[in-house]
Amino acid sequence: MKTQWKKLLVKTTVWLAAEIILNLLGLDNLADYSEFIYEQEVMVLTQAPQPNTLILA
Repeated sequence: MKTQWKKLLVKTTVWLAAEIILNLLGLDNLADYSEFIYEQEVMVLTQAPQPNTLILA
């Protein structure tokens, strides 16, 4: 469980740092595009059908 929080913290920190740096450079549109791509990836992963387990006795 702690590993998930660490991963979330690292991803959030990297995202925030990238957002700030790109905004200072005037490349905020690139950061917005990466967010759009990431959201599409998450939607695809959450909508994928889950495999069913069949147990034969």
